[in-house]
Amino acid sequence: MSTVRGQDSLLSAQSVLHRAAERLAHQYVGIVGEETVERVVFESYAALGRTATVTTHLPALAEKFARDRLTALAQSKGLIAKPVPEVLYVCVQNSGRSQMAAALTRHLAGGRVHVRSAGSQPGAGILPQVQSVLAEIGIQIGEEFPKPLTDDVVRAADAVVTMGCGDACPIYPGKRYLDWQLADPADLDLDGVRAVRDDIRAHVEQLIGELVPSKG
Repeated sequence: MSTVRGQDSLLSAQSVLHRAAERLAHQYVGIVGEETVERVVFESYAALGRTATVTTHLPALAEKFARDRLTALAQSKGLIAKPVPEVLYVCVQNSGRSQMAAALTRHLAGGRVHVRSAGSQPGAGILPQVQSVLAEIGIQIGEEFPKPLTDDVVRAADAVVTMGCGDACPIYPGKRYLDWQLADPADLDLDGVRAVRDDIRAHVEQLIGELVPSKG
C-alpha cells in the first residue's frame, strides 16, 4: 500500500512540475527554450528533494528556485538586463550565514542590489536561532529555504561572497570574489549568533557602499 501511495505522490509531483514548466516556458518565451526550462524545473526539484524533510510544498519551492535559476541563466547570457548589481552569498548549508547576509542586504540596500544565496551542501531548513536574531531587528525570512549552489547563479553574479565553504564555488573571470571569515551559527548560543549577525551587517554595509557608492 505504501508503495502505491509513493507512486501516486510521484506522479502527482510530476504533473505539478510539468505545469510549472509550462508556466515558466511561457514567461521566458524567446529567452530560454522549452526543453531547458523543463530540465531546470526537474533538476531543481531533485536537488531540493535531496535535503528536504517535508516534501508537501516541494514542487512549489522547485518552481520558485527554477524561476530564479532561469533568470540568472538569461542574465549571464545578456538576454535579461541587470538593473542593479547582483550579489551571491554562499556558505555550506545555506541555513545560517548566507541567509543572514542575503536578508541584511535586502534590508539595507533598499532595492539598490539584488541578492541570491546558496549552499555547497544545503541543509534541511533555516536555523531557528538565525530566524530569531533577524526577527529581533525586524527582518522576517520565514519564506526563504536552503538552495544548492548552481553554476547559473554564479555566472550571473557580479560579486560572490563565500563563508566557510572552501573551494566549492567555481571561479569565473570578471567577477569579484570575497571570503568572509565568520563563525557557524549552528555551533553558537543565541548571543553568539547575534554577534555573527552584527559582524555580517558591518560587512554588508561596506559591500553595499562599494557596489553602489553614495551620490552625495
